Amino acid sequence: MTFYALSSSPTGKGLFAKRSIKKGETIFIERPLVSAQFLWNTLYKYKACEYCLRALETAEGNARRLSGIPGLSLPHPELCRVRPEQHQACPQCQVMYCSSECRQAAADQYHQALCLGPSEEDPDHPINKLKDAWRSMHYPPETSSIMLMAKMVAMVKQAKDKAHLQKLFTHFCSRTANEEEEIAHKLLGEQFRGQLALLHSLFTEALYDDRLGRWFVPEGFRSLFALVGTNGQGIGTSSLSQWVHACDALELPAQQREHLDSFIDQLYKDIEKETGDFLNCEGSGLFLLQSSCNHSCIPNAEVSFPDNNFLLHLSALCDINQGEEICISYLDCCQRDRSRHSRHKILRENYLFVCSCPKCVSQMDELDVTSEEEEEEEGVAEGETEGDEMEDEMTDV
Repeated sequence: MTFYALSSSPTGKGLFAKRSIKKGETIFIERPLVSAQFLWNTLYKYKACEYCLRALETAEGNARRLSGIPGLSLPHPELCRVRPEQHQACPQCQVMYCSSECRQAAADQYHQALCLGPSEEDPDHPINKLKDAWRSMHYPPETSSIMLMAKMVAMVKQAKDKAHLQKLFTHFCSRTANEEEEIAHKLLGEQFRGQLALLHSLFTEALYDDRLGRWFVPEGFRSLFALVGTNGQGIGTSSLSQWVHACDALELPAQQREHLDSFIDQLYKDIEKETGDFLNCEGSGLFLLQSSCNHSCIPNAEVSFPDNNFLLHLSALCDINQGEEICISYLDCCQRDRSRHSRHKILRENYLFVCSCPKCVSQMDELDVTSEEEEEEEGVAEGETEGDEMEDEMTDV
């Protein structure tokens, strides 16, 4: 049974409950229209299926690399779902997929237009020059990718019904500014004109197509940039995290449970010591239904990726009444704990709106005080050069 209905709301599109939904229920499962692994994530050797982003490293291989312990053995290796024997490479460029199905789906949808063949490692190939330029402008942590835009172009190039696919992309918000509130997307300001001009030039050189001329003129490119910036949903997949969750679900005698939990705790400490915070294979995607969910600082639903691939699950965080709007948070948990002023700053710059959710309305009388965390970040930024500030800004699409 369908739990939701798309409808208009005071903030534009919205998703509303068609019937009562219980806490913990899955509202929908959605496949992205397009998705891509972050380019820095790839460079750091996080191996993910080029199509569905499923982790390609076994949990043990992932743990060994991240912890710097090459002889590490994980208990209960049977709980790892990665199946290297099913992995397949593109025969032309050797890009890896988790299965023959994913390899074929990529070829059918976009990869023929993007396959570099023997030039996959050639730094002078136009697509590689575009990737390199993006990495030099958009340092980790990444929140979007130029490859989402490249795949959109490639999908239209390969589509039989090009008009239908282009129409699907118009369902995503692609405005570069909110004139009512006089907000411009922070990546499209004057200080980024040089970077955007270079990306536009390289994007055109690598992918130009007459049938998509509107995406290649400067204003169209800016809209495309804003589209992936304001609609891209982060996707995280990890064979190690999935193995840990599977371990947590095991029914074990108390002593074995204590030993396993201690092993996992130590493993995470070793990873943090060796490589910093634990990282997933990370990317982003464009989801038609998910992008219709409006934001709330106290959301009643949340996004997750329990299948260790790009399939998005939207689940209820609490009971949702029939007719009630289904809202997610565009902010992460730490950002949601910041002051109203800090939350509004992030939402205005990245999503071009002013939040009026119940939490923000209840805090309207608060002074415009910046959260301590943000003050610390701003203090660090003040000690950087102008170029460093610009690079940091570019990381928060």
